[in-house]
Order: sequence, then structure tokens, then C-alpha cells
Amino acid sequence: MTSVEVTTEAEDSGPSGYAAARLRLLNEKEQSGPPRRAALARLTDEWLSALFTTACLETKVRGAALVAVGGYGRGELSPRSDLDLLLLHDGSAQAGALAALADRIWYPVWDLGLALDHSVRTPGEARKTAGEDLKVQLGLLDARPVAGDPGLVAGLRTAVLADWRNQAPKRLPELDELCRERAERQGELQFLLEPDLKEARGGLRDATALRAVAASWLADAPREGLAEARRTLLDARDALHLTTGRATDRLALQEQDQVAAELGLLDADALLRQVYEAARTVSYATDVTWREVNRVLRSRAVRPRLRAMLSGGRGQQPERSPLAEGVVEQDGEVVLARTAKPERDPVLPLRAAAAAAQSGLPISLHAVRRLAATTKPLPVPWPAEAREELVTLLGAGESTIGVWEALEAEGLITRLLPDWERVRCRPQRNAVHTWTVDRHLVEAAVKASSLTRRVGRPDLLLIAALLHDIGKGWPGDHSVAGETIARDVATRIGFDRADVAVIATLVRHHLLLIETATRRDLDDPATVASVADVVGSVSTLELLHALTEADALATGPAAWSSWRGSLVTDLVNRVAAVLAGNAPAEPEPAEPSAEQERLAIEALRTGEPVLSLHAQPEAPGGDEPGPVGVELLIALPDQPGVLPAAAGVLALHRLTVRAADLRSIELPSELGGPAGVLLLSWRVAAEYGSLPQAARLRSDLVRALDGSLDIPARLAEREAAYPRRRGAQAPPPLVTVAAAGSSLATVIEVRAQDAPGLLHRIGRALEDEAVRVRSAHVSTLGSNAVDAFYVTDAEGAPLPAEEAARTASALEALLRG
Repeated sequence: MTSVEVTTEAEDSGPSGYAAARLRLLNEKEQSGPPRRAALARLTDEWLSALFTTACLETKVRGAALVAVGGYGRGELSPRSDLDLLLLHDGSAQAGALAALADRIWYPVWDLGLALDHSVRTPGEARKTAGEDLKVQLGLLDARPVAGDPGLVAGLRTAVLADWRNQAPKRLPELDELCRERAERQGELQFLLEPDLKEARGGLRDATALRAVAASWLADAPREGLAEARRTLLDARDALHLTTGRATDRLALQEQDQVAAELGLLDADALLRQVYEAARTVSYATDVTWREVNRVLRSRAVRPRLRAMLSGGRGQQPERSPLAEGVVEQDGEVVLARTAKPERDPVLPLRAAAAAAQSGLPISLHAVRRLAATTKPLPVPWPAEAREELVTLLGAGESTIGVWEALEAEGLITRLLPDWERVRCRPQRNAVHTWTVDRHLVEAAVKASSLTRRVGRPDLLLIAALLHDIGKGWPGDHSVAGETIARDVATRIGFDRADVAVIATLVRHHLLLIETATRRDLDDPATVASVADVVGSVSTLELLHALTEADALATGPAAWSSWRGSLVTDLVNRVAAVLAGNAPAEPEPAEPSAEQERLAIEALRTGEPVLSLHAQPEAPGGDEPGPVGVELLIALPDQPGVLPAAAGVLALHRLTVRAADLRSIELPSELGGPAGVLLLSWRVAAEYGSLPQAARLRSDLVRALDGSLDIPARLAEREAAYPRRRGAQAPPPLVTVAAAGSSLATVIEVRAQDAPGLLHRIGRALEDEAVRVRSAHVSTLGSNAVDAFYVTDAEGAPLPAEEAARTASALEALLRG
């Protein structure tokens, strides 16, 4: 190329020519998104290449190249993006000539008012700086030649990539920490009303970090949807630059409508929802990727010789610990068992999610994707097991959030609950609210999980917390719309009509207590009476009270305070006093069934326990689906120690008690007088594997009653050999004496976290207190045990108040210990 040709090209591509071409490109409405960013990068390349070529001729510098790094290196130039440039040279030129060359490139850029991040280095200097500065190294991973010696750039890029891969065990933890610190400062993009599209967690910085992790060859990010998410965020930033005319990444409230219009979206809410969905994809990919990075680094930290010793010279197989039917733990994640058949087990996604949340473990990406790809839809209404697993998932506390997000990332949540789509990523334009609508609902369930000891039906509380704002996806009053949706969802999940009505009431009136307590005169009898009329019962009132607190705590710091809490509690106490006058009379005990009577007669005749174990499938489409599991009936002559013995035997055989009823009946004996027989009606389910044989259960029960089977010792041995994972932190147990619960006995209520052997421990404690269990009503709702024990003294009379309180305190102390 002659000097005349170079001069002509330089003049055509000079500052004024480049500026005009740039302006035309940015004003072309028909070209946007990746094509415009790529075209802008090409136009900039041509201009800088002409500047570099002319400058090299004028300064007589050889062995140099102009390199684009960072976002410019990736060809992702937004209208106001910085230009990240490296002037690379082989070291042969004089310092003065290099300085003159740099000035002839940098000054025209500055003259146009473009932001410039620049440096002048040899390949060795560039590598050294990258080794000392992680941000420089990340920028060089995207190095791309603009002009000059391509071989010089190729050599540097090859060396930098090699350094990055060799140093990955050291640099990746630094990058992880850098990302965490930035997230702590900037917050989560998917929940912010004025998000920083670049710096917030789930933004463009995190997307770039994922590229760097992939370049290390140590781990890779989930690719599905990630490219589209990056494009969405880049498009939003382009529109923001064009509407503001500034190099800003923060999507301020006053600019969102203009940015939405630039992108052809309906309004600012549509813009935020689109941005939130993209950020959620990036955030989820970030979580999965860093988990895999840490797993690989932990694995590499174990010396090969030690691994060989541990495996006896053979290839080491990852340990797999069973968590539930078809679900195991492997290498710190929840995965599907080798025998799992998701195509035949529609409850498996919820069972795996519940097991993961209860264990405090993440569910593996592969497992979630396999479930999403192969599991068939649940029947409607859901089987009881599915309903119980959903309640267990919601009741796991903070660990619920990560598992829920994993299911949502693969579309499983909207498949299970189609109405969820309306609230997914929906923004809340209220400074009090911290979260989007969907995340607020999950957070409310998490807060409610710590309040389950305050209510008799924790399952209804958790479901109502999940659904209380579900109507925000529809026009009109969200409480009114939500009531209708909640009825449909609760029916779909499989609750009976009475429970559906309670859930609908809670959703419809979830703001009733807080609004009444803070806006009405509580000394006015009409105020309290109106609330009592709406609530209708003490049980619904306690649920609404807990839901009110969970909703406020999940909203944000400004939504709940000790003052608000005291006002609501005052209102609840006044309403409870009104409702107490309408308490129903104690129901008469039910007559035994024919099967129960047959077993009782056989037990009285033989003087030994009699068992019956058989499945009781739910009737499809029934209004009152029963609890999970199979029916176990036990009849035996009335004697001390039956409850702890029977419960202990079930725990030894890894049978979970989902529901239980114990009562005494009188039958005529062979001597003519009445004799007492205990009837135990249980609903049990195997933790995993198949059910034991009834004969084995009976044999162990006989041994437990005669003292030859030491149940506490056996349970302690198993606990020591296979300690349970702590997982989610459950709220402490609560044991209370129910006021006026019964005129014939003292009612002791126990609300605690379900665990193997829990009922056995409770039974032993009551035996130790020398009280007689007249009847027991046990239910397990998700991960919560809600049990009522009707106890008397040795003569069959209710316990004195002081003795009842002491018994309850002793039982609570035992469970807390």
C-alpha cells in the first residue's frame, strides 16, 4: 500500500468520518442487538486499524500490534462502551517511538469523547501483569487482533490461555471471591428495582466470569439459555445508552419506560421482568458452575496415592447414601439412584426436592434435567405422597430456596403449578418489598416454616404462604383473584374440601389482621366481631396470625416491627376470646371398625399382640384423600409401655409414621367381666426400600414388650453408625397443655420436627412421668409432627394443673435436648 492510499483511507476513516458513520449506525432502528454491536466493533476496528497503520509508517515502528481486549475483544460494543486496547510490541522499538505511536492512536479516541482503557506492553510484560492482576488476566482471555502483527497477538493469547489453565486451581477461587464481594456490594439483579446490568449478581460481569471458567477447562457452565440471557442484558444496556446518552449500566426508575419503548416492550414492568428472567438464568448458571469448580478442586486436593489407598488400589467409586426412594446423596449433591425410574414415578421430582431441602444439599443439575425431560405430569388431584413432599419441601427453611430455584430453572415448578407462570419474575414497585412476587412467596413459606409450632395445621400454613400473593399476576384486587386461584391450586394438590376452604380464606384475608390492627380501633367491639365473623374458628385464626407474620417478614425489614407484632397479637387475643364461646362440644369416640374389632377379640383371646398390615389406596378423585402410606393395625391387651414399644419397633424397621391413633376399648372377657384392649391404627411408609413383613414386626413387638429387645440401644447404635445430616435448622419443639381440651383427660400437644424414633421418645417420656396415655392422635404434615396425647393419672382422672404443666415442661426439655 502506498503512502497516498494510506492517507486517503485515513482521511475517510478519520475522527469526523468515523463519528458520522457511528452515528448513522446507532440511529438505524432496523439494526439492533448483536448485529449492531458486531457492526459497531467492525467499524471501530477499521478506524483504529487505519490510525495504527498510519502511525506505524510515521513513527517507523515495526513488530507491534493493536489488540482489543475485554468487551471490545469479544466484539460486544454498546453505544457508550469503553474501548479496551493494548498496544503490544516485541521490544525492538525505542521508547520515544512507542510513545509517539501510542499518542497517535489514543488522542483521536479521546478527541471523540470515547472512554479508553489503554496500556503499552511486550508479551512478557503483559503476562507478568496478568499474573499479578486478575482483572487484567480476564481481559486478555478475550484478546483479539485489530491491526499489526497477528503472530505477536496469537503468541500472547496462546501463552495467556496456557497460564490461565495452569493457574486455574489458584485463580478460580480468587475469581469466585471477587464475584461474591461484588454481589455483596451490588445486590441481586433479579430483585432490584434499579439494577446495575453489569455489576449486580446475575449481570454481565458474572456472564463474563462464566466464560473465564469455561476457558480454564476445569468446569463449564450450563449453556441452555445462557447466550440468550447475555443477549437480553446487552440489548437492555444498548437501549439504556441510547436513551440516556450516557455510559451507564444502572437502569434507573425514571428511564425504564423509555428503555422499554426502545426495545419495543409494553412498559417498564415488561422490561424488568425480561431483565429479571435473564439475570435468574445467569445466577443459576453461576451457582451450578462454582459448585462444580469447588467439587473438582476438592477432588484434586486428595493426593492420588491416598485415593489409591482408600480404594484398595481400585478406581474409587463415589459414596452414595440413600435419602429417599429413588434419591441418594453423592459427592455433596442430591442425585437420582441408579434404580430410579422417573418416567414411571411422577412424584420423584417433589420427593427428590424435599430430600435435598431437608438435607441442606443442592440438587444436581443432571438430576433436575433428567427429571424435567422424563417425568410424566402428576395426576389431578395429586396423590397424597406428592402433597406431603411439597409440604416437606416448603417446610425445610432456607435450604428450600436453592432447591426451588433449581426446579424453576428447568421449568418443573410451572409444570407442577401452572398458575406460577403469572407471578414468575414479576416485579413489585413498592420500596417496602425486597423481592419479586414469586421469590416473595417462597420467602414467605421459608419464614412460615419457623412458625409451624404455633399452628395445628402447618401444612395449610405453608401452602397458604406459598399462594397468598398468587393473585398479583391478575388484574384487580390480588386477594380476591388469589382466593379463586388458591381454591383451584389447593384442589389440584389434593386437599379435601374443608382444607381448600381454609386455604382460600387465608389467601383472601391474608392482610386482614395487619390492616385491622394498624388501622382500626381495637377497643370497638364491632372491630373484633367483624374479624371473628370472617375467620370463623380458632384454628383458622392461629393460621392467619402465623401467615400475617410470615408475609411481613418475607416482605422486607420495614414491613414488620415489635410494635406491629404487638398490635396484631392484641387483636388475635381479642378475636380468640370471642371465638372461644362458640367452641364445639367434644366429639364422641368412634366405634371400632369390623377389622379392628376382629383383631381386638383375637388379642384378648391369645393375650398377645395381633397385627394387620395392608395397603389402603386412595380412591381416585375422592374429596378426602387420606395420608400417605399403608395401614398398620395393632391390637393387644392393655398394658404399660405399648406406645413407646410399638413406635420403637417401627423406627427400627425404618418406617415413618404419617398418622396414628391409639385408644382403649372394653370387651367382654371369658370370665364375664370387661377387659381392656388397646387399638393402634397407624399409617406408615418406608423411608426407602420395601415394607417389612407383618410377622417380623409382631415378633419384634413381643420382644420389645417383654424387655428382650433393647430399642433405645439399637436406635443409638444405628444413629452412631449413620448419623443424620443436620441440613435445615428446624424451629425448636413446643409442648403445651391444651386449655379445656377435654373433660375426661389432660390434652398435651406436641409440635416438633419429624425424625426417626420421635414417637418412641415421646412415649418413653410419658411413661417416665407415670401418666397413662388414654388416647393419642398423631399426624405428620410434611416434616412437622403435630401430636395430641390424652393423658390421665393412674386412677384415670385428668392431671392437676401443676402436674400437667410439669409433665409438658419435662417432655419439651427432653425433645430439645
